[in-house]
Amino acid sequence: MLAILFGGGLALLISLLGTRVAINGLTRRGYTQEIRDDGPTSHHTKRGTPTMGGVVIILAAVVGYIASKLITRDAPSASAVLLLFLFVGCGLVGFLDDFIKIVKQRSLGLRSKAKMIGLTVVAVVFGFLALSPALEDDRENSTPASHHISFIRDFDRVTLPTVVVILLIWVIVTGTSNAVNLTDGLDGLATGASVMVFGAYTLVGIWQNNQSCENFPTAKCYEVRDPLDLAIIAAAITGACFGFLWWNASPAAIFMGDSGSLSLGGALAGLAILTRTELLLAIIGGIFLVITMSVILQVGYFKVSGGKRIFRMAPLQHHFELKGWAEITIVIRFWIITGLSVAAGLGVFYAEWVAGS
Repeated sequence: MLAILFGGGLALLISLLGTRVAINGLTRRGYTQEIRDDGPTSHHTKRGTPTMGGVVIILAAVVGYIASKLITRDAPSASAVLLLFLFVGCGLVGFLDDFIKIVKQRSLGLRSKAKMIGLTVVAVVFGFLALSPALEDDRENSTPASHHISFIRDFDRVTLPTVVVILLIWVIVTGTSNAVNLTDGLDGLATGASVMVFGAYTLVGIWQNNQSCENFPTAKCYEVRDPLDLAIIAAAITGACFGFLWWNASPAAIFMGDSGSLSLGGALAGLAILTRTELLLAIIGGIFLVITMSVILQVGYFKVSGGKRIFRMAPLQHHFELKGWAEITIVIRFWIITGLSVAAGLGVFYAEWVAGS
């Protein structure tokens, strides 16, 4: 528990102070955001705002986690190393996307195929290592990831082949990364939502550790590898996002860019996979699912209807902008929806344990 407080607190402090330094440095070098011409016209005033702030989030979270392990003199677990790999790997793909936007002075960076290839490589390597027998725990004889589909715990009746599991991991990682990326369209929206969602996974990790099969072998214990270490990383990311939100709230002094949104989406997918709560993620991260579905519905309906639209613009937050809602109003209301989703997800998670105890 002490490591969770250290990790989250240090990451918050590093992010809060480091983002101010990043704003000055990025502005001085001209690393600023290009705005899409097909987006809401109100966004044109944001042109020139520094971007790539996600690098600060990544550094703050990683340093916070490492420092917490040094302070508590505890070695990192295999699950934590894998999660950090996914977090940083997806962030690197986003960084390349942001850097190309800046160098070429255009609103689009990596081509969609190149971005997907990068995320695919990271997801497949993560999936392969997470299922590797070399990482089996001697005490529990389990790999960090599972060969079963999970909601709050594994469905043990069906054991999936490794190839199928890696394919599912690829879908979860790429889907969640792009979902957070689509959400990052208004000042503070994705950052504030991430604070709540990663905060929820911190609580999930703490509870799973307190009721783990290693410590309390009961009928309803959780067969999760290294839940406390996963909670430390979730707390570090929560703190990093919280500190970054000070500067990213409307009017934003800096944007996280794809380096932030893709890394946060990757880490969120990794937490769901490693804590055996893959389907529960759809509830806890409901705001990301709703916004992604708005894009899917818009594109699908546009194609089958011959050019008609469901929303004035997708993702969903831009639809409300074009309806005349103030940006800060949309952000706060979407934060409220996120809070309700998180509360519902944690409620379902706890209710399942109570019902079976």
